[in-house]
Amino acid sequence: MNKTFNFYCDESTHLQNDGMPYMMIAYISSAYSQLKQHKEHLKLLKAKHKVRGEIKWSNVSGGQYPYYADLIDYFFATDLAFRSVIVKKSQIDDTREGFTYNDFYFKMYYQLLHHKINLEYTYNIYFDIKDTISHKKLATLKDILKHNSSIRNFQFIHSHESSLMQLTDLIMGAINYKLRGENKVIAKNKLIEKIESHCKTPITQSTPKNENKLNLFHIDLK
Repeated sequence: MNKTFNFYCDESTHLQNDGMPYMMIAYISSAYSQLKQHKEHLKLLKAKHKVRGEIKWSNVSGGQYPYYADLIDYFFATDLAFRSVIVKKSQIDDTREGFTYNDFYFKMYYQLLHHKINLEYTYNIYFDIKDTISHKKLATLKDILKHNSSIRNFQFIHSHESSLMQLTDLIMGAINYKLRGENKVIAKNKLIEKIESHCKTPITQSTPKNENKLNLFHIDLK
């Protein structure tokens, strides 16, 4: 039976000169047949907690903690899956001839997507549109994955159009926050503890390659 999956990709602190130590690229995946169920349940959680606006790591606060805790519990209770590649940017050597930071960025997207795609299934890949050069980026991503016949569709969408894209931002934000050693916001610390209570491995470490629920690949370039 040919199954179809949707990947909702996002990135965090990935720009070369943004002053942040880590590049993170991630996605949340869902079986296409389960999309309606997920969207409806996430909508119900928003109504239950009387929350407006997007799901965002930057919005996690004491007042909204119960809502975000419910989101994390829902993620771990369902077929939704998260994968991220994480790189310490100080290890990226862009002084080599014929190599640029952008080259590395696209190699990381290849690492993120290619190695978790089952050639027996088909995939729709969605990216968060961020700027005016997004369509050029989409063309490059298509090119580096052109030999993967399982990918049926590449498309940019705005994050406000997809609650699953927003959920990618939330989990990625939690991992990035923990990696940077920030612990100023109590609600964010509690949410990280909730995520780690569901995991076998601390989120600051790589998971086994066969981990399917929360798969983390911390790349060491040394």
